[in-house]
Amino acid sequence: MKRLFYLVDSIDSLDEISEDLHERGITDWRFHIVSKDEAGLYAHRLHSASVLDRTDLPRFVERGMIIGALFTLFFVVPLATWGGLGWPLAAYVAMGAFAIIAGGWLGGFGGIGTENYRIRKYHGDIEAGRHLVMVDVPRPDLEEMKRLMARNHPEAELQGEGSSFNNPFAAGDGRVHVVH
Repeated sequence: MKRLFYLVDSIDSLDEISEDLHERGITDWRFHIVSKDEAGLYAHRLHSASVLDRTDLPRFVERGMIIGALFTLFFVVPLATWGGLGWPLAAYVAMGAFAIIAGGWLGGFGGIGTENYRIRKYHGDIEAGRHLVMVDVPRPDLEEMKRLMARNHPEAELQGEGSSFNNPFAAGDGRVHVVH
């Protein structure tokens, strides 16, 4: 799935875009709006982006779980293999599972207070009163969706495209850097 990002000035335009996308079979689960005017979105019955779309919660949970898995791999597995403590295997499995779950839980604390790395660059526009529309489109339908939006909604400015999946290894700019 690819995610298209559009900036729109008017909530009335959002109504028209929403109706058009629904007619084309795009459900609310694949159409998200980030706006400073949450009350306006609610009044117009528009699908506001969830906390998972607004924050980096999923990405930080994934990072925490990866760190927990690495802890399990480098400390719990060697302890179980060569530790000589005589514990049953279930104890080591429980320790490993706890490390992974605790890593995800602790990672979530960092993610819930951080703006999503994919929408961070639109923060100024959103604070200025514009609305960010995110549409998830299957890759084969991508060009058709761009043409549809350009033809029917020229007021919606295409800002870019990206993946609809989180990348736990992406830096703040959305790219994976080997060396910082």
